[in-house]
Amino acid sequence: MIKPMLPTLHRDPPIGEEWVYEVKYDGFRCIVLLETQKITLQSRNGNHLNNQFPEIMAYLNTLLNITYIQSLLPLTLDGELAILTSSMKANFSAIQKRGRTKSKSTINTLATTSPATLLIFDILSKNGEKLHSLPFNKRKQQVEQLFTLLDLPLSPRFPSSVPFQYVPFFRDPKDIWTEINKHHGEGMLAKKRNSTYQFGKRTLDWIKIKNFRTATCFITAYQKDNSYFHVGVMDGTSVITIGLFSHGLTSEERQALVTVIKENRYQEDHQYMYVHPGICVDLYFLELSQDQLRQPEFRRFRFDVQVKECSLENLKTSNLNFPTSVPITHPKKPLWEEPLLTKLDYLHYLSEAAPYILPFLEDRLLTVIRFPHGMLGESFYQRNCPDYAPDFVETFDSEGIPYIVCNNLETLLWLGNQLALEFHIPFQKSKASKPSEIVFDLDPPSDKYFSDAVAAALLMKEVFDQLQLYSFVKTSGRKGLQVYIPLPKETYTYEETRKFTEFMAEYLVSKEPHLFTIERLKKNRGTKVYVDFIQHAEGKTIIAPYSLRGHHFPTVATPLFWEEVNPTLRPESFTIFTLLKRLSEKGDPFQHYFKIQAQQPFQQVLDFLKRV
Repeated sequence: MIKPMLPTLHRDPPIGEEWVYEVKYDGFRCIVLLETQKITLQSRNGNHLNNQFPEIMAYLNTLLNITYIQSLLPLTLDGELAILTSSMKANFSAIQKRGRTKSKSTINTLATTSPATLLIFDILSKNGEKLHSLPFNKRKQQVEQLFTLLDLPLSPRFPSSVPFQYVPFFRDPKDIWTEINKHHGEGMLAKKRNSTYQFGKRTLDWIKIKNFRTATCFITAYQKDNSYFHVGVMDGTSVITIGLFSHGLTSEERQALVTVIKENRYQEDHQYMYVHPGICVDLYFLELSQDQLRQPEFRRFRFDVQVKECSLENLKTSNLNFPTSVPITHPKKPLWEEPLLTKLDYLHYLSEAAPYILPFLEDRLLTVIRFPHGMLGESFYQRNCPDYAPDFVETFDSEGIPYIVCNNLETLLWLGNQLALEFHIPFQKSKASKPSEIVFDLDPPSDKYFSDAVAAALLMKEVFDQLQLYSFVKTSGRKGLQVYIPLPKETYTYEETRKFTEFMAEYLVSKEPHLFTIERLKKNRGTKVYVDFIQHAEGKTIIAPYSLRGHHFPTVATPLFWEEVNPTLRPESFTIFTLLKRLSEKGDPFQHYFKIQAQQPFQQVLDFLKRV
């Protein structure tokens, strides 16, 4: 067993020429041993992770066949197994689920739907030669050289088809901290350039700085069996529990707090002492997930705060961690009244879902639908970038219209603050003339006939599988489904793709004429599902994945796994209230979308259509 070197937690990063800085990713520490006939993934506690991460094992096995790698064996590397949601952040709950899963079939499914990335930041030996006594910057040079010669990513990338990536260091902590904050990343590591590798030791040569936020809340109970304090906030007139803490208190503070709780308890049982809201505290925490604090830790007592200030709204505002360049206005404004959804709730959703939304908005000419007064007021389309837009909002001029191009988190959040609820995107990039994907819009006449859209999507999937095409599916966010065929960039014209979309639409109608139609006029469709293939054209748009919809209920255009497309599927199940938990638990069904794009064998389909 190899015991890894461990960092010491500090509130602030050390500054000086002797320090360099890395992004800290929230995952499983992993020692990688590559030998001629063997690969071992070892956890911090010495457990083997091979069976839990078959996608990593498969990739490393391909590396063993490379002559250069063989010349370095046996090779020992130090890194982190993580499930990335951006280049700066990983999803800890998702990697925890991977670690707990024992079923082989479930593991294989998660390896596809929620794949891990092995992020390497150190080297301990090569050719059997121990390197731990080398200074950190020298070891780092050897890792970078390894990844350079293998033509592997020299910094973490998301999304990426390569699950083996290098973690670089930076010399300026301010710049890297700014980026970590933008992505709500876990934190940063400061490492002494000349530090040697000290196996199994928690050392001051490596410093861990967590990206803590502060929650102001109150004590609700003391748990006697483990000495934890439960905390809550006000949600309207109700008290909701948001977590529990124990760390951070001095022995004097802990004793005083327990004494106050004993003196003021209104109820006690064998496990808890309960107190009414009144003892207010500030807690450090990493993030707010499903209204629960992650890794809360005591910061200070707040004798100057009233209970009403300890609110869920204030907590969510602090959790947004908005860039200072994006002001929040009227956070309490209701967008939906039943169920209640405020602008703050919407901005929180955009903030957390940004890693999944932004890749589809990147370099696309954006059309938004704004709802300045929520669902109770009128809405309007907006294409032109307004004169008052801040400098970070990028634009692209097309036919005299300065379109907004949403290429960064600040722009997404600024649009959210403008109450742009729907994001519609064209099928090609801003500087391209050819589509990046084909999208079939399956539009039933009403929610009552949604099951017919499901039937159409499944028929399409049968054909796509026979043609060896990779396909993806999402809800429209309203009453239909949309089926995607990603295409290699700038390869096929709209004229060529039109041959395929028309063929598929006519196939569906011929197969089930009582269910499907290509009739443009609504009044002539009856109860049939409209298969809209004409919509796939230059200048037309489609609702972006993970965009909210302006509807009587806050539904979201939600990517699905194909196995979810069955008679039990209901579009109203996918709302702003369920999406973040869904992503955390199930992963992103469009995870491999951009990887597939380059591999799509669409030319053989066109060749087939020419023959029929």
